[in-house]
Amino acid sequence: MGLKTNTNWTLVPGTTRDIDAVRERCRKLVRRRAMVSAGVAAVPIPGLDVVSDMRLFAQLIDDINHEFGLSDEQIEKLQPKFRLIAYEAAIGVGGMLIGKVVTREVVTQLLRRSGMKVVARQAGKMVPLAGQLAAAGIGFFAFRQIGYQHVEACAKVAAKLVTAGVAHDGALARPA
Repeated sequence: MGLKTNTNWTLVPGTTRDIDAVRERCRKLVRRRAMVSAGVAAVPIPGLDVVSDMRLFAQLIDDINHEFGLSDEQIEKLQPKFRLIAYEAAIGVGGMLIGKVVTREVVTQLLRRSGMKVVARQAGKMVPLAGQLAAAGIGFFAFRQIGYQHVEACAKVAAKLVTAGVAHDGALARPA
């Protein structure tokens, strides 16, 4: 179950059931990190939540990619034709963070896309208690939504690789 590895091979989840199990583990991880994000958002220090979210989110993306066998290093270990399938599938599902080294700039760009939520959270902090609770709620739902989207994108890419035969036979991947 989960990421198939041995001393010589690094592969994506091997079956649809494995993908579903990895998806659920990653969704739990997203929810836990979203709770941490919400907790930080409730602290009435402007900007603290944005810095925290950037760090939490970058680590979350790396963890999800790794769980699905789609980190930069893992994809590079695939045969070239499977690497191409992985990147084409990632583009096809809008998974701009699949197989990428997540940098501060990439996370900043992603958080900017949800800019209204960040502005609402910051504005909410100006109103005592109710504003802090609103900021925490907005932070939780925004973080969770972005995380879930990435999990689903990774699951689709992993499914395409399974369909292509990557995880069914160790001979289809390159030695590590």
